[in-house]
Amino acid sequence: RKSKISASRKLLLKSLMLAKAKEAWDQEHVNTQLEKERYLSERVPRANSHGMTSAALQELCRELHEKVGIVDEERYDIEAKVIHNTREIQDLKMKVLDLRGKFKRPALRRVRVSADAMLRALLGSKHKVSMDLRANLKSVKKEDTEKVVHIYCARGLTGLFTKGRIQSEFKVNFTFKTRVVKV
Repeated sequence: RKSKISASRKLLLKSLMLAKAKEAWDQEHVNTQLEKERYLSERVPRANSHGMTSAALQELCRELHEKVGIVDEERYDIEAKVIHNTREIQDLKMKVLDLRGKFKRPALRRVRVSADAMLRALLGSKHKVSMDLRANLKSVKKEDTEKVVHIYCARGLTGLFTKGRIQSEFKVNFTFKTRVVKV
């Protein structure tokens, strides 16, 4: 299947897309730097230590230490929440794995069930209609099939037989051919 766009056009579009992506990435990088500077200027004001007395400098240091302590407490609380959530996630994962392991799927087997037995199992005692499909089949005399086997074996067509029996898909054709041979 051929593409509708030529190779040179594809290359041009690819280079344009890459250039646009690079511009977007550069703009995003600049925006993150500006956001970082804005955040730091809000949270951490510049300390003017020029012309301050030693008592004022000590007071400024105390305020900054208090702010550092508050930030450390917040960080510790957030870390504790994260650790608690990760433990809870791990516990839930283990529970899921345990539940998967407890309920072992049984190996399914093929079971031959007649249509009557299946309807009895599904409908219970309400089922009264007989679904005997074998009664509708034509019976083939054993003599006819044996003659067909002998005729085809004489012709050398033994590949159609499995273990001395005719395969079910050929049985109808063989009986029909024996009738033709008899006529």
